Amino acid sequence: MESIVTSREYTHNERQELMRCLCNKYPFIERLSIGKSCLGKEITALKFGNCERYCLITAATHGSERITATVLLMFIEQFCRIFKNDGCIEGLKLRKGMIGKGVIFVPCVNPDGCDISLLGSKACFDKSVKLSNLCKGNFKKWNANFRGVDINHNFDADWERLKEKEISLGISSPAPTRFGGYKPHSEPETIALVNLCKKQNISHVVSLHSQGEVIYWTFGDKIPPKSKRMAEIMATSSGYALDVPISIASGGGFKDWFIKEFGRPGFTVEIGKGENPLPAKDAFKIYKQIRELLVLSCIM
Repeated sequence: MESIVTSREYTHNERQELMRCLCNKYPFIERLSIGKSCLGKEITALKFGNCERYCLITAATHGSERITATVLLMFIEQFCRIFKNDGCIEGLKLRKGMIGKGVIFVPCVNPDGCDISLLGSKACFDKSVKLSNLCKGNFKKWNANFRGVDINHNFDADWERLKEKEISLGISSPAPTRFGGYKPHSEPETIALVNLCKKQNISHVVSLHSQGEVIYWTFGDKIPPKSKRMAEIMATSSGYALDVPISIASGGGFKDWFIKEFGRPGFTVEIGKGENPLPAKDAFKIYKQIRELLVLSCIM
């Protein structure tokens, strides 16, 4: 059967169309609008199951890491196809494994940033000169949202200490990456995830980033129950290494905030290896490498 999602680049509008097609083809997936970006682009979630608790898997928090959205959409499509046909994935009978379980997917947290990294000045509208100056004309490396705020530095999790680290590195105003804003939860993309987690009962979160083939699973000395065992299972299934973020990579992130706020497991999975943005043609290869990790994330 021909797949809808393939190893190519997708704009926000094309990604939205993919999700509409998947929901039309698999009506047991519910499409939710959880917020809008700075430019008013819909941030979409796809919800499976009607349960007390849900696993939440997000992707494309950073513009240059948009391959994570494609990889996650590949998984969603295969997940739906196998569930519909009562088949197996990675040796697991999917319908049996998902009894009493649910999962929510957010394939693209930062649609503005992804389009800026992909399309350059065409995605910047009246701010094209300003944003071009911020990134010195190299839009490919753009990670932030349209306002130059790095979403994964904007969560209220040791944000003040992270801000001190940013300033020590000369990052004190909007930038292509690593500027956490002037206050935590200042950005609509951040608020969309915060509100989703507060509205839904989320058991654990998995945030897909690129690159490095490592899994981050702690926040300082905070290690929620079951986190270590879950991280070890994810590492074994993917071949990725367990790691601990250091310096400016620690604090302010989504999984950090989730661990702090709820005391439940949160994981950042850095997929693939190379220089961001990773080549779109690598999406399926990376997907096959982490498919078992994603399946296990849904059922754990």
